[in-house]
Amino acid sequence: MIEINDIHKSFGKKEVLKGISAKFEKGRINILIGGSGTGKSVLLKCLIGLLKPDQGKVMYDGRSFYDSSTEEQQEIRREMGVLFQGGALFDSQTVAQNVQFPLNMLTNQSEEEKRERVAFCLQRVGLASSADRMPSEISGGMKKRVGIARAIVMNPKYLFCDEPNSGLDPLTAAKIDELIKEITEEFDTTTVIITHDMNSVLEIGQNIIFLYQGYKNWDGQVQGMFKSGSDELNEFLYATKLIREMK
Repeated sequence: MIEINDIHKSFGKKEVLKGISAKFEKGRINILIGGSGTGKSVLLKCLIGLLKPDQGKVMYDGRSFYDSSTEEQQEIRREMGVLFQGGALFDSQTVAQNVQFPLNMLTNQSEEEKRERVAFCLQRVGLASSADRMPSEISGGMKKRVGIARAIVMNPKYLFCDEPNSGLDPLTAAKIDELIKEITEEFDTTTVIITHDMNSVLEIGQNIIFLYQGYKNWDGQVQGMFKSGSDELNEFLYATKLIREMK
């Protein structure tokens, strides 16, 4: 489980996160939603250590990330897997080399152990036959699957996905959603997703956190969104056509 308590973050005079507290449950898909500029990406960066909050705590299974020593922070980082929005693949490396990169950086495994782990992860995302291909030779959906394979290669406890379906057609997006759901259940990860794809929210979302103007406006299970009592959330859902489609 990941717990955050009273997270604040400002850039100059602009306060982006305004005292956010939340829990991200283990073995479940926790989704951050909200309009552009509401602080979702900044909060994700605070969770994974790319930005340090001005105030507040980030707890990983009871361990305070920002109050820990450098060595302890590194240990927690080894337990994270991150799927970046654009895939962030290295164009000059093969699919297999991209997936193996975290193992090279963070482990002392032998080359044989690394190859076995990479092969397992590529098979898990359905890309066993694409190990020697270059990123330029595969589709956008395949690149996302390579990103997922790289995110899980360290067998993470915590999986973070930033807009995993951006730029994908609906069918491919649905396949990526199902893959993330399967991996969350299979590895019992604490999965945190940022998305604007409300189909994903309805299909695989379990715990939902809605951010509005830097605050946590509402959180709860996906079924409760449509009777939340939050005018801001209702307006957001109406803008995405969900309320009209549910009527």
